[in-house]
Amino acid sequence: MSFYDEYLRYKDFDIDEFNKRITDIDVERLLGKRNLNELDFLTLLSPRAESFLEDMAHISHSLTVQHFGKTILMYTPMYLANYCTNECIYCGFNKTNKLKRNQLSLEEVELEAKLISSKGIKHILILTGDARDISSVKYIRDCVLILKKYFHSISIEIYALEQDEYKSLIDAGVDSITIYQETYNEELYDTLHLSGPKKDYRFRLDAPERASKANIRNVNVGALLGLDDFQREAFLTGLHAKYIEEKFPNVDVSISMPRIRPSVGGFEPKIVVSDKNLVQFILASRLYINRAGITISTREDAEFRNNVISLGVTKMSADSNTSVGGHTHDDSETDDTAQFDISDTRDLFEMCENIKSLGYQPVLKDWDILD
Repeated sequence: MSFYDEYLRYKDFDIDEFNKRITDIDVERLLGKRNLNELDFLTLLSPRAESFLEDMAHISHSLTVQHFGKTILMYTPMYLANYCTNECIYCGFNKTNKLKRNQLSLEEVELEAKLISSKGIKHILILTGDARDISSVKYIRDCVLILKKYFHSISIEIYALEQDEYKSLIDAGVDSITIYQETYNEELYDTLHLSGPKKDYRFRLDAPERASKANIRNVNVGALLGLDDFQREAFLTGLHAKYIEEKFPNVDVSISMPRIRPSVGGFEPKIVVSDKNLVQFILASRLYINRAGITISTREDAEFRNNVISLGVTKMSADSNTSVGGHTHDDSETDDTAQFDISDTRDLFEMCENIKSLGYQPVLKDWDILD
């Protein structure tokens, strides 16, 4: 059994008809319920529940402080390469896009690592396109061996791997995987991915489970919001996270909520995901999976990110750059290698000060171990 079996249970579920039957009383009842089931979660994602966001926010805030304290874990992404063999129509790395392709040498990886870690941040997320012959598992492993000299936590956001490949990266020092299904709609997924290995829906869907079997410490899942109906994508993302949490108790589960940003290729999403939608997703997720991490990246602007800190968010990126070598090279050298445009351009110091001003503690590193 895999999450695909769970997906099939709800693949043709009539959410519109379900929403019509929801009453205010149904939503109010859930606000006093401790353990929510999947249809409770769907109810909290419904249009009817929008009228109860303030009540949900109070509960979400309390649950988050209970399980995480008033802290925000900080991390920085590092793009190792942008070579890609996929033709995903929404992505700046699409192999048909006119994009300058580049990959960091191991010497350049070390330079980026030194610079980033010198700022005090000790959690890194490394990213590549899907080009196994160039950004091979061996290359990524060699990068990890360098990075573990500078960082307490190394996360990967790369192409889907086999279980033994995840194990080799975990043995090298990786402790977290982020992988977006992009859309859980299997038919739509096929039309968005024209060619390349990523076109295999099942292989990507089962990647978080393979990483969990390889004893990864943290799994972060998500959908690229704007590709399909918001409520359905949020619902299936939450179900995916819950499935992993229940099947692999030793794995910490997180949810990311990325909205589509402008990128090379000019893809325009057909679905508009509003700020209210995103807030509702945060709140409903916290009430459904109390201990799940919730990540909001620099795809969102500074004002929005400040406003959602107290609502259930536990992790944020800072000092972000989506270009290969973007931390150590001038913008003029890297602008044409970026995957997408970021929205929150604050540097790490400014962001930490903003977080502190809101009564929260930015966490840049793990506890030091004293001899």
